Amino acid sequence: MTGRPGRGQEIAVWPDHWPRTPREIAAATADALAAARSESAEAFDEAISVLVDLPYEQVTAVHAGMVRELLEELHPDGLSGEDVQAVLERCVRSGLRWLPSLQPDAAVTVLTGALGVSDPDAERPTISAGQYLAAGVLVVADLVAARRVAPEPYLRRAVSEIERAETQEMP
Repeated sequence: MTGRPGRGQEIAVWPDHWPRTPREIAAATADALAAARSESAEAFDEAISVLVDLPYEQVTAVHAGMVRELLEELHPDGLSGEDVQAVLERCVRSGLRWLPSLQPDAAVTVLTGALGVSDPDAERPTISAGQYLAAGVLVVADLVAARRVAPEPYLRRAVSEIERAETQEMP
């Protein structure tokens, strides 16, 4: 999937024109998603520690872009509260099986943040960057599994969208 292939994994090649940071975000995200798929807590924690060392806003923007696109594809007729609850339940239930440090509140925050429905005045639980990023990857992994697709195209589009938005001049 990324720069460190394991048994049966292919190396994803990220676009040459991407700067170093987007490539690192893509590689670490792909590593974390592969670890989540194989339920490898050690590999997952390692990939999350790499993500934590990268620019937080860029990493979360990439993950949020992936979440939004996957949710739109899974629910083309609109997303209900029950749909969101189902994602949360699946993600938290499966994540806690192999990742006991998972913070369910972080998964809620990831989903509401990606959907733009967070209440700015609400009291927020204390969630570390690592907990938030781990929950974000688990939400993406759940949605990729539900959609039965490979994550790399979504990852490429999310990074490309961030790149496009950052290079467009404001009027």
